[in-house]
Formats: sequence, C-alpha cells, structure tokens
Amino acid sequence: MEKVVYKEFKRIVSEKQRGKRIDNYLIISGIGISRNLTQKLIDQGEVLVNSHSVKHSYRVKTNDEICVRFAMKLAPEIKAEDIPLKIIYEDDDIIVINKDKGMVVHPARGNFEHTMVNALLYYCGRLPTLGDRVRPGVLHRLDKDTTGLILFAKTDEALRIVSRAIEKRHVKKKYDVLCWNYPGMPEGIIEAPIGRSGLDRKKMAVTPLSSKLATTEYVVLERFTIATYLKVSLITGRTHQIRVHFKHIGCPIVGDKDYGGRSPGTIRRGEDLPMFKEILKLIDRQTLHASELIFNHPRNKKEMKFTAPLPEDMQHVLSYLRSPSKK
Repeated sequence: MEKVVYKEFKRIVSEKQRGKRIDNYLIISGIGISRNLTQKLIDQGEVLVNSHSVKHSYRVKTNDEICVRFAMKLAPEIKAEDIPLKIIYEDDDIIVINKDKGMVVHPARGNFEHTMVNALLYYCGRLPTLGDRVRPGVLHRLDKDTTGLILFAKTDEALRIVSRAIEKRHVKKKYDVLCWNYPGMPEGIIEAPIGRSGLDRKKMAVTPLSSKLATTEYVVLERFTIATYLKVSLITGRTHQIRVHFKHIGCPIVGDKDYGGRSPGTIRRGEDLPMFKEILKLIDRQTLHASELIFNHPRNKKEMKFTAPLPEDMQHVLSYLRSPSKK
C-alpha cells in the first residue's frame, strides 16, 4: 500500500519577486517538487493566491499570500542495481549515456527494477529528485527500444537548470531514423498536434482533441527504393513524437510495431514485399537512434555536443539497403 504525506507551502510575495508567473515563483521559492507536478497542482486548483485559485498565466504581486496544500504519494524505494552503462561523459553535475535497446529509462507503476535509474543509483550513489522520487535525475526520456544519447542530472541545481532549458527548447536533440517510403521532399517540417489515442490509451496520435502542438524537422540523408534514411530534429518533445508524425505522413518508422512499421500494408508497391520481409528479419525494434545532443552545461554555461554512432542492428539494415541490387 502506498504511503501518503500531506504538505503545506506558504509564502508572502516580496517586491523582488513581483511579476513572476505563478509556476516559476513556486519553483524559485522552494516548493520542492518538479515543474510538472507544480503545474498539475495549478490545474487542480490547489494553488491559492489570496485564498483564490489561479491560472498558469497569473503573475504574482507584492504581498500576495500564496498557499499550496498537497498530498504526495511515497513511491516504493528504488533499489540500486549493478547494471552496465555506456557512459559517454560525466562530471560532478551531469552524466551522458548511450542507451541500449530494451532498457527502460525510469521506474513506473508495476516496474521498479532493471531501469537506467536503478543502474545510475548504483553507480552514482544518489540522484536529485525535486519531489519526484520515481524519476530521480531524469531530464528527458527515450522509449524502451529507442537507442542513443540520454542526459541525467546528478545535482538538484543541474536538474533545475537543464529542466528549464529543455522547457525553453534550448536543448537540441537529433535522431537517425529509417522510415518506409519517401516523405516527399529532401527536407521538411511536420507540424501536427499530438495527444492520447482514443482507441488505445497507451499510444499517441495526431488529433485535435486534448492535444499539444508538435513540430518535427527532417533532412533526407539517403533514399532507397523502399525506405529513406533521415536526420530528424525535435523542435518540441511530445511522447512518441517522431513515430507518430512519420506514421501520420504515411512513412512509419521501419520496424515500429506500435505505429505501423511492421505492417505490410505500409508498402506502396507489392513487388517490394520480399525486401520488406527481409529487412524486418534484421531488426526487432523501431529504427530510431538519438545520435546528437547539444546543450549548455548547467554550471559553466559552455556548449556541450555529443554524438553516438549507429547501433549494429541499424547498420545492418542500412548495409542491406545500400547493396547494389536494392538501390
């Protein structure tokens, strides 16, 4: 049974803090929970200013009385586990890892073992939480079967600063991707709102209902008879964004079992089906690899850039597509 702790946060706004948005004010003033949790409390009407609930856009005034009462569920203790990690870079503030396929980033309901967070707790000893005990140190995520670069914070300050940079879209992420068919242009932008699928709540979809704006940029690196090799940049960071956007334009990610990447109906020419089947023998996941990560270091503000080579399974698919008979 989950334990629940009830907390109360009270402040009087000083002249120095006047004009700040309420969510920013709460974070700066030490409410001690993540920005996402803070915003949920505002949505739920739990953040009171002068005894009245407010919206996200509210800007605090001098002598405003802020009161927040909220319950926090204490998640089960996350155990440290001795799991190998491919560490690309590390210092006192951050750690960059090249994630393998099949590894979950952080614990979730029903799965509190064998994740990257379990491995990092063993390696680092501790990770910052800012009130989110289930996702300590987590700044962004990759799907279980997506490989590549992922950044974690090792201190509270790094977690705050880089989280804010991600929110402001100052952290750049690029992916190497193989999609079926051809997107229609040598480069382009996909803009389409993404929300929960009405048919399967575990999946996302392009939908106008309860959705958020999503923008994906791509550049074609190589074009083949049946598929296209792309460099993809995330402008926004929605769940499953690349996978959903490319399915939306009729070019599902090769091998993606959730979004049409293993469906023969995806292929536009019947004579390409034998090639389609051979490719799927080479890879058992979506061909999606986080290959570049660019951000400013949270302490010294120096630009950091990291790259990760294609994993073997994606290299095998590319080698097959590049063979003279498949061009």
